[in-house]
Amino acid sequence: MRTTKIFRVNNIHTFKNQLAQWCSGHQVFAFHCSNGFHHKQTNTSLFPGYDILAATGAQEMLVSEHGLAFNALKSFISEKKDWFFGTLAYDLKNETEKLTSSNKDFLGFQDMLIFRPELVFRLINSKLEILYYDKFTENEIEAIYHEIINIKTHDIPVSENSIVILQRISQDSYFKKFNRIKDHIARGDIFEMNFCMEFYAENAVVHPLPLYLKLTGLSPSPFSCLYRFNDKYIISSSPERYLTKTGRIIVSQPMKGTAKRGASALLDQKQVQFLKNNMKELSENIMIVDLVRNDLSKVAVKDSVAVEELCGIYTYATVHQMVSTIKCRLSPEFDAIDAIARSFPMGSMTGAPKVRAMQLIEEYEETKRGIYSGAAGYFTPELDFDFNVLIRTILYNETNRYLSFTTGGAITASSEVLSEYEECQLKASALKMALNQSI
Repeated sequence: MRTTKIFRVNNIHTFKNQLAQWCSGHQVFAFHCSNGFHHKQTNTSLFPGYDILAATGAQEMLVSEHGLAFNALKSFISEKKDWFFGTLAYDLKNETEKLTSSNKDFLGFQDMLIFRPELVFRLINSKLEILYYDKFTENEIEAIYHEIINIKTHDIPVSENSIVILQRISQDSYFKKFNRIKDHIARGDIFEMNFCMEFYAENAVVHPLPLYLKLTGLSPSPFSCLYRFNDKYIISSSPERYLTKTGRIIVSQPMKGTAKRGASALLDQKQVQFLKNNMKELSENIMIVDLVRNDLSKVAVKDSVAVEELCGIYTYATVHQMVSTIKCRLSPEFDAIDAIARSFPMGSMTGAPKVRAMQLIEEYEETKRGIYSGAAGYFTPELDFDFNVLIRTILYNETNRYLSFTTGGAITASSEVLSEYEECQLKASALKMALNQSI
């Protein structure tokens, strides 16, 4: 049982930078920040209920590859009713379905990384809770708090060297692959497929914390996070929730359908209306809603799966996004891990039919997705959870100096190749800017 010590925070933005810097001194940590979205949006259920949720130190860690990872996770978190933080890689698909991954992997993240932290920090409005075990005294927690708020933040360069961003799939190759995917759609193999391409840099020496702060400054998002697992970092400005559980209620909120922001208020509103009435974008979202409804029905109380909001339009720093909300009540015969395992990977990053789409993703993409399009999040002592979708995310292996980010979009029968290619570039723009790259 953890003890909770409460403090007051006067300036959330300043404290965010201080706490993130303090966390960065640990070999293993998780730092989630909602960037104030739950304060300024009307549909607060779309966003996390915290300003910051962070965890440092690993009392225990589960490291697993696909095979029996979800069973191992079930045992790991059920033995101790506590907080757990971590990541689920896309390639856990090979456990949930009869699939394989043979594309090259330059990053080396494990498929599942879950840790039970020494300290948990939860900031909601101005109330900070530090949750700790008796290895710490109350005086030590007081000292940690004062150490954090006395940190003098200062500008550190994002990188130590000139970073050259390369594109794994050339424009010509993208066009050819796109047309072959459209042939699969025309033959009825699939209706929709999420097709992605990697951007990468070799011999990159970056500072993950300044990079995260710059990225979330350029593109603030509700599910942003910064993770460190020794020499590997996740630097994410994710706008999308994969799955959350509160009590027996499961919620999925797939994001599918994108329009860039307008240069003025009038043009911006025209972009919203364009997205709202775009049949191609609507059909993308609705197909994934149907897929998610099917996934949730595997663990739901009969007839409890319901679409709470269909194709809502939400505005972010650089884009407008179409988001749907699907809810269900978890059946008594299933638990939290079953809900994740039977819906993973998320429909918005795969396609329909899901298994065939994932087979074609493996065929047409050129690198292993790994952590990209997987999920990062946490479990509470009550076995509730909240996981994002790891998109708009920079991945970094400090040892081999390899940096990577991937973008993509859904291809359907009505997709146009140039438009889809440009959408990939649009989604990459904030990531490039964070790395001081021209776009």
